[in-house]
Amino acid sequence: MLPPTDPTTAIKSVWGMPLPMAAAPGGARLNWLRAKRAFDVIAATILLVISAPALFAASVVVRFTSRGPAIYSQKRIGWQGRLFTIYKVRSMRVDAEACGGPRWCVPGDLRVTAVGRVLRKLHIDELPQLWNVIRGDMSLVGPRPERPEFMPKIRPFVPGYDARHAVRPGITGLAQVQVDADTEVSNVARKLRYDLYYVRHQGPWLEARIYGCTLLKLFGASLPRLRALLNLGLGPKFAGYRDAA
Repeated sequence: MLPPTDPTTAIKSVWGMPLPMAAAPGGARLNWLRAKRAFDVIAATILLVISAPALFAASVVVRFTSRGPAIYSQKRIGWQGRLFTIYKVRSMRVDAEACGGPRWCVPGDLRVTAVGRVLRKLHIDELPQLWNVIRGDMSLVGPRPERPEFMPKIRPFVPGYDARHAVRPGITGLAQVQVDADTEVSNVARKLRYDLYYVRHQGPWLEARIYGCTLLKLFGASLPRLRALLNLGLGPKFAGYRDAA
């Protein structure tokens, strides 16, 4: 487990106001969390059964087109900073980090295999994470879980980053349907603004809109169009980011 943090305190220091969901007394918040968890388990189970043929086919193709296992695992940071093991269909070479070590994937990354590019485009590589949802490591909706190896690069320049660990990480989420994937620290800072917005405002209505945007994204909707659709009024840059320069 990572060093303990107080997610609520971190959010207060960034936003300058209390966290409504975390501060709410037992009742409403507890009911929402129970309903969200029940929906996660039921929906993830159904999706895993439905997607099993695609997952099996993808695993077979990966296994016979590149060296290494079809399914790989990594340590990620989850709820309350706890480490868990995430599962994905392998889309990179098995020796992807042999030389340069852990680093974010960038557009045109040569470590991604030809089959992996297709899997990533169709998001088939994410299907094993449905098992993480069923296990309770993740939720269907929440901030994307980060690798602990990147924390020394993130924490000094992105104040309040650990506040996103106040909720379970998700397969999809508000930041995922509003801004590009992480490629550097400045991207992380921008996404954090959306992650904290989700932590503060999570509820059925926001959750439904995130699901809707996820479906639109799968069918090719652009991020600018999705930002215009949600119209949350969040600026392009996280004000708390400290430029390394």
